[in-house]
Amino acid sequence: MPKDFYMISLAALVGISGGFILVLYHISIDELNHFFFNFIPQLLPVAIQDYTRIIIPAFGGLIIAIIFMKIPRYEKEYGAPAVMDSVVNPLEELQSLLDNSEQAEITSFFERLNSHDVVYVMSHLSRDEQMMVLRAIKPLDAASIMEEIPESQAAEIVEDLSSQEAAAILNEMPSDEQADILSELDSDEAEEIIARMKPEEAADVRKLIDYDPEVAGGLMITEFLSFEQSKTIESVVGELKDNREVYQKLHIKYIYITRENGSFLGVLQIQDLLLADPSFQLSEILIPDVLSVQHHATLDELVDFFHTHDFYGVPVLDDQGFLLGVVLRKDVLEAAVEHASIEHLESQGIVGGEELRTMPVLLRSRRRLSWLSINIVLNMVAASVIAYHQETLSSVIALAVFLPIISDMSGCSGNQAVAVSMRELALGVVRPGEAFRVWIQEVSVGMINGLALGVLLALGAYLWQGNVYLGLVVGGALMLNTMLAVSLGGTVPLLLKKGGVDPALASGPILTTVTDMAGFFLTLTFASMALHHLA
Repeated sequence: MPKDFYMISLAALVGISGGFILVLYHISIDELNHFFFNFIPQLLPVAIQDYTRIIIPAFGGLIIAIIFMKIPRYEKEYGAPAVMDSVVNPLEELQSLLDNSEQAEITSFFERLNSHDVVYVMSHLSRDEQMMVLRAIKPLDAASIMEEIPESQAAEIVEDLSSQEAAAILNEMPSDEQADILSELDSDEAEEIIARMKPEEAADVRKLIDYDPEVAGGLMITEFLSFEQSKTIESVVGELKDNREVYQKLHIKYIYITRENGSFLGVLQIQDLLLADPSFQLSEILIPDVLSVQHHATLDELVDFFHTHDFYGVPVLDDQGFLLGVVLRKDVLEAAVEHASIEHLESQGIVGGEELRTMPVLLRSRRRLSWLSINIVLNMVAASVIAYHQETLSSVIALAVFLPIISDMSGCSGNQAVAVSMRELALGVVRPGEAFRVWIQEVSVGMINGLALGVLLALGAYLWQGNVYLGLVVGGALMLNTMLAVSLGGTVPLLLKKGGVDPALASGPILTTVTDMAGFFLTLTFASMALHHLA
């Protein structure tokens, strides 16, 4: 939008705000005049002093009128739609096409949508409508849609398709996408679909489905070009031309060269293939000693690899050095983002790591309750500390104001330490066995921050109640609890990781419960010791 449009909007906001201030704070005309004539001499002529209350609201109204007069001109100049009703909702458009069974139009409709709109539309369709969409278009077009939507949602849709329909769609998808969807299904359902897929597709997906989805073997694709080193340039170029309809889907940047026994030898760039003497063998122009990764390389190792090397993809080898597939940079980055998203959801108590509102209600409820039910028990344990010191609390009611402050501030400090430990674990900067070193580093920060926060809270308590002992009690409790919180926040993720427990899921409840319990205990215990100075 043009700059003057924003200026008009800002002026309108100021005018309206001025009118509200006059009404809310009951500013009299004399007070307003006093302000103007003392701080901005001669700003308002005496003749209009009595009309100030009329002028300011009128000014705001005038600005609003100007905006409404300006909007049509800006819409005309900058292409904004003048009539909102003319904009067709894509979901309504698709439902209309489904009602009329317009197959060609449905295909054209999805070709016009970007990836975000595809996800939105498919997520807002009923299951029957989703089935109608996939059955109304070609398997290749259906595969393109399935690649855009979340894997869990795609797996739910595949479950409701017949095995023959599902196999036809999966045949058109990249091998890594096939494995991701099928791994979400029960083994019997997955095997029934695989049995109906093309033999070569079924063989590839069986290799991938056995891998963890966050290792190189689970992330790699098996659609790549590979030739033996003894092949000539002329024969390879001829084969590429003869099968161009198949190979054009592979987004080829490199050709992978193997020995006669199938072991990996090197790579060849397409440009070198096209410019070399046709009579040369591939072994004469290939790039040897190419970097590769093992099939069991973890997601963290792959992220580090692509962070260090600006490659489009990297070959994946088995333990004997045979070429299994290729891991693409974009797939690794997508997996890393997905992993971080799942960790965040788990840290917020979504057991299983992924939830979409298209999932069954009972499943979503069970995933949330499995964490919440444990958390309520832990909170009852923390609340028992308050019950034990109820006499102290009833004697010094002011403590009730500070208990949630101490609990919350300590929890925030602890969560900062948890976040740093989780980040360092992900980057490989720290290992689970280094809990003591991490504790030393965190407790140092906790002492400084705890002292600063404790002094601030103590000062606030003293200024409010005028009791120095109350300040010492709440300030000292916050300082010690902050030290405890950062100690736990820094070390608990490492200890959980070492014990084979997901730190993203368990660190939060442990930290919250312990810091609440310790905060209540420290505050009420200190208060009991100084009760005769507080009561």
